[in-house]
Amino acid sequence: MEIQDLLSQTSKLPNVPDVVRELVVALNNPNANYSDISKKVSQDQTLSLKILRLVNSAHFGLSRKVSSIDEATVMLGMQRLKTLVIASGFAGSVKEVEGLDIKQFWSESFRVATLARWFAEKTDKVDPDIAFTAGIIHNIGRLLLHLAQPNRAKAIQTLIEESNVGRTEAEMERLGFTSQDAGKALLDMWNFPSELGESIKQHKKPLAHTDAQPLSAILNLACFVNASVREKRDEESVKESFPVDVALLAGVAPDVINELGVALTLESGLESLAE
Repeated sequence: MEIQDLLSQTSKLPNVPDVVRELVVALNNPNANYSDISKKVSQDQTLSLKILRLVNSAHFGLSRKVSSIDEATVMLGMQRLKTLVIASGFAGSVKEVEGLDIKQFWSESFRVATLARWFAEKTDKVDPDIAFTAGIIHNIGRLLLHLAQPNRAKAIQTLIEESNVGRTEAEMERLGFTSQDAGKALLDMWNFPSELGESIKQHKKPLAHTDAQPLSAILNLACFVNASVREKRDEESVKESFPVDVALLAGVAPDVINELGVALTLESGLESLAE
């Protein structure tokens, strides 16, 4: 099987709003016209309503109710708002996915995004907004696989459960490529910044690549903490197995280990976007 076989099924690709794609493409552009993008968000009723519902939730604790995207921009700032738009746009890109708990999928993606931003804020090598976006879409290749080839996705999951092999090995055996490869190909097709695609391709084993990206290391750290939360590991065991060499690639000081207790309790506050 070839990755192109997945991408050619255009009717099954995630339906990400154009304005969200514009925002992602603009992440690396300091001259991007965000006021124009804000207007486009306002014109997308479904997207703007989801964002306003979230902005007015207890998580943000604003002093007054916000009734428009313009108000939300003033209250939160464009930096904060644009990441909410990206999160909302991707979470709403599919409604149901065979063989995948979509609510859990996005909930974990949001937590990885929140953790990626947290780690990125501790280094000058990675922009926190780009890290957040990468966290949201780090697993989009797996989503693509379930949308385009649900039976193959199910077979991979069965192989993992019955043979006790890792997902990467199972995907290579059943597909000949990994979901990270598929994710990079999809982002390239959407003309997203190459940094995003490369980091998603590398993030499982960032140190194995000669052109290793600091962003891929940030994603790896975020996924490590997310897995620790999912597995309900205690703080001491997380500290003992923390990948210090990956942190160094990311530009994060090794003493971040002392703050892992905070990372383990971080919440995205974005879960409602997946409903």
